[in-house]
Amino acid sequence: MQLAKQIAKQFREVTLDGKWIALTNIKEQISDLNWEEATKSVYGLNSIALLCFHINYYIAGVNQVLEGGSLDIRDKFSFDMPPITSQEEWEQLRQKFYADADHFGTLVEQLSEEDISGPFIEEKYGSFYRNITGMIEHAYYHFGQIVIIKKLVQRVD
Repeated sequence: MQLAKQIAKQFREVTLDGKWIALTNIKEQISDLNWEEATKSVYGLNSIALLCFHINYYIAGVNQVLEGGSLDIRDKFSFDMPPITSQEEWEQLRQKFYADADHFGTLVEQLSEEDISGPFIEEKYGSFYRNITGMIEHAYYHFGQIVIIKKLVQRVD
């Protein structure tokens, strides 16, 4: 299997449809939450909605680069989520996450071996490979938090 397809598959496993390592994925974990559960903060932790927004902030930003655009994302804005005050707004956030994650996988699949080993925008940012695998690691990191926070939210209620 081509490297780009393997990497895209790994990304989709954690975000949308895999069950390889954790036997679940982000989409499965957030699909049954209502907006009140998703936005609830327990023990001073970030809410699940905020973590989804944060993960997707980077997915959307890297998608822009993979589409040939500029790198406009900045860490300081990655948690600047507008308030969610309804089920409809939570659904919009989830659907954006699903669509952007799927699009990310599609864009990664289209990369050539040369593209993957090439520089990500500038040499200082490392290679596309480093940044794409970093997106997978970032998703798994926050996925673990989502699973724990979900258990806490449902237990606290």
